[in-house]
Amino acid sequence: MMYKKRTLLPISLVLALGLSGCASNVEETEVQITAPERMYQTAQKSLDLGNILKATRVLEALESRYPFGPQATQVQLDLIYAYYRAGNNDQALASIDRFLRLNPTHPDIDYVYYMRGLSNMQSDQNMFHEMLEIDRSDRDPQFATQAFNDFKQLLISKPNSLYAADAKQRMTALKNRLAKHHLAIANYYFERKIYVAAINRSKQILESFTDTGSTKNALEIMKASYIALKQDDLATKTDLILKQNFAK
Repeated sequence: MMYKKRTLLPISLVLALGLSGCASNVEETEVQITAPERMYQTAQKSLDLGNILKATRVLEALESRYPFGPQATQVQLDLIYAYYRAGNNDQALASIDRFLRLNPTHPDIDYVYYMRGLSNMQSDQNMFHEMLEIDRSDRDPQFATQAFNDFKQLLISKPNSLYAADAKQRMTALKNRLAKHHLAIANYYFERKIYVAAINRSKQILESFTDTGSTKNALEIMKASYIALKQDDLATKTDLILKQNFAK
């Protein structure tokens, strides 16, 4: 069965749709339908209408009752999408990992890795911090790191994927996020006069995230740390790099 790839909406709209879906009453009769074809049609219609709660209930019932049915793989893919749309990232990631174990050579494996990256990105984000424009670069980057690896795996497995261009853009954003995290740590060490640790963390930014906006700040922390340690030669060399790459 050809998989129906769905348009993914901005997270703010996704959350709004997810909340509206929760407000709807799920008719038990829809879940009690016994014909798998009718159940699947009901789930598809619910997804199209944005009734994520109802779609999820029907898909879960369909997967439970007909685990080896003709729509089994399709149902698993739709459940991944439904969990993501509902903001249920733990369930989405669990379903994705299960799908990858059972279907490592599926033709839509790029879509699955793409959804894994999106789910991890969504786990990393905090809607309220973003709405209030609060910078929390210091928060644990576990999910951001995993999302970056997911998109990277997508590009390795299918470089010409329909999702390749978007995955590359998201990887750029994730690199900036990770670089800011390391910069926050370098600043933390510098402010507490742990200069060697500040230098080492700054070097990590230069080695792994040289093409991000954090490079200049990392060099400035290195320079100031070398000055504090009275390493004048190293401070001068760092200053020269700054002037060569970030001349005013």
